[in-house]
Amino acid sequence: MTDILRPVLELSIIIPGILLAYLPVKSYLRQTPLKLTAWLLPLLLGICISGGAVCYAFHLPTRRVLFPLLPVLMLIYHKTLKISVWKSISIFLAVFAVFACVNSLSRAVNALLTADLHITENELWFRTGAGIFYNAICLLFVLAAWYPARHCVQTMIEDENFAQTWYVFWILPVIFIGVNLFIIPKYRGTLYTGRVLQCYIVLSLVLLIVLLLFYAMFLMLAVSLNRNARLQQERYENLCMAIEEARQARHDIRHHFVRLSALAEQGDMEKIKEYLSAATGNISDYNLHFCENQAVDSVFGYYSTLAKRENIPFHALVSLPADFSLDEINLCLVFSNLLENAIQASVKTEPTRRKINVEVYPHHNHLLLIHVENTFDGKIQQKNNIFQSSKRSGNGIGIESVRHITNKNGGACDFTYKDGIFSAKIMLRI
Repeated sequence: MTDILRPVLELSIIIPGILLAYLPVKSYLRQTPLKLTAWLLPLLLGICISGGAVCYAFHLPTRRVLFPLLPVLMLIYHKTLKISVWKSISIFLAVFAVFACVNSLSRAVNALLTADLHITENELWFRTGAGIFYNAICLLFVLAAWYPARHCVQTMIEDENFAQTWYVFWILPVIFIGVNLFIIPKYRGTLYTGRVLQCYIVLSLVLLIVLLLFYAMFLMLAVSLNRNARLQQERYENLCMAIEEARQARHDIRHHFVRLSALAEQGDMEKIKEYLSAATGNISDYNLHFCENQAVDSVFGYYSTLAKRENIPFHALVSLPADFSLDEINLCLVFSNLLENAIQASVKTEPTRRKINVEVYPHHNHLLLIHVENTFDGKIQQKNNIFQSSKRSGNGIGIESVRHITNKNGGACDFTYKDGIFSAKIMLRI
């Protein structure tokens, strides 16, 4: 009776594995958790018991049953979710890779438990103690991963900015699954040769730790990218709002002129004064004209207003036509990142030294040159040629965003600082 329990215990890790795979995708279930559990749990229990019985009856190692079952389980998992196939496959394989590492560790524990039994032939299944250890470690891992899976990993799944990464993420768990299969000894006696067993234990632990570190790095990268994308999205929304306000202001000016003309014809100076006073209070205090391009003009108007509020002298010479071939959104992001950084640095500078100077002009009809200078106090931090954020720990986002857009455009950028002056020089192809 104990022998039939051994393959069942090995296969029963399917249950905590499936549970862990569902944790980060709870909000994407096609059924309620209760309905899903009502039919899936009996199905998994039946698979474990019947699969163990087949292994026992035909003297098969559990992997002969487990590997054909995995595609079926993966298909069931995917069909119960409302996410892309790449995400579901990657999550499923990520869990399987961890449990494969735990399987190798359990095999080492099984070898320790049977070291004094002098068993010469290869055992098909783990001893009961090793099987219990296998399940216990898997359950402990599920408990340890509960919070990260329900929060951090779930956020990563929801983030569409991270979508393309799922196309390649599955490669990592597949590699670790393959390595764990490769290190399974062909003969039982191999583990007891010299220090092979000790090396096998260390190797199993190292594989598990390295895999978990890879997952942690992947998760931190996802969180960082998500934060950067969110900040850029907020900045873009602010730009859109500023552009829309400027367009509305231009539109309203025409109506104001019509009304003022009517009052002038009536010769009612008091009403003209009242109307001008009321209209002035409703019109944005943007400087409404820096260049012919409305989007760029609105960005400069928005940031010149911010500079004015902070008592920062703002001088901009912008020579841009109404239409040109550059992507308007990317160009506005370049200007907004540079000007926002300049204002933030100037705010922290001694009031008598504050200034922001901007020059933007085309060169030889195929290049756009941008030069932004601002004063700063304090020390600028750089790490591996990447400017560090002054507001939080880690890399600065604004300048790296400008570099990314410039590189994508095929242009160039240069950032220097000396004697309290920070200078940004950008060249874009138009």
